[in-house]
Amino acid sequence: MAGGNTSLLVVEDDPFQRETVCAYLSGQGFAVECVASAQECRAAVAAALPDAVLVDIGLPGEDGFSLARWLRGVSPTLGIIMLTAANELVDRVVGLESGADDYITKPFEPRELLARIRAVMRRAGAEGRPAPTTEALPPHRVRIGAAVLDLRTGVLRTAEGKDDQLTESEFSLLKLFLENPNRALHRDWLLERTSGEEEPEAFDRAIDLRIMRLRRKVERYPARPMALRTVRGVGYLFDPDAV
Repeated sequence: MAGGNTSLLVVEDDPFQRETVCAYLSGQGFAVECVASAQECRAAVAAALPDAVLVDIGLPGEDGFSLARWLRGVSPTLGIIMLTAANELVDRVVGLESGADDYITKPFEPRELLARIRAVMRRAGAEGRPAPTTEALPPHRVRIGAAVLDLRTGVLRTAEGKDDQLTESEFSLLKLFLENPNRALHRDWLLERTSGEEEPEAFDRAIDLRIMRLRRKVERYPARPMALRTVRGVGYLFDPDAV
């Protein structure tokens, strides 16, 4: 069976969607509990913390974004996948910034959902890795969150301990943060300063996707970023003390 002993909680207010998803995941060997609201989700989590939660964004009353933030506060390693009927970039960005690990747009293929659950479970298991050491670094190497950047080569030793050759735009973006620590930097300014090295992406929220990619490399818990923080209504802030 694909699920083994993994426990899942599905939060979906539409009865047909809820029953369909739960029946499929149960058939894959998961231990599945299904609820219809944020209130029922909170009660289920209080009774027994699952391995992962699938959260519909459009819940009645308290929405999925608020619920995801609460769930992330409960556990930094809990797998959270957002279910959304809208293929809107802003929903994806807000969902991930709310603490979700991934999202999937309805209608979706059951096999895709299964693959995303497996991927989130693998990442959650990796979060038990040891924290990076904090020994002194030479002047050309700087710490950014749980990663270390070589300013000479543009190579980032990621939070997972792998060497990653940054793109020019990624390198420029990190240098801007290093030059402006603890300052809220407007997303439009960041995009303007870093889009010259590569062909600009074809939508307004390009900087948000760049930040998300970098968070996966520098944050110990990308779904709960500490080094590259979101400043609501402005943009982003780099905290040099976050590890």
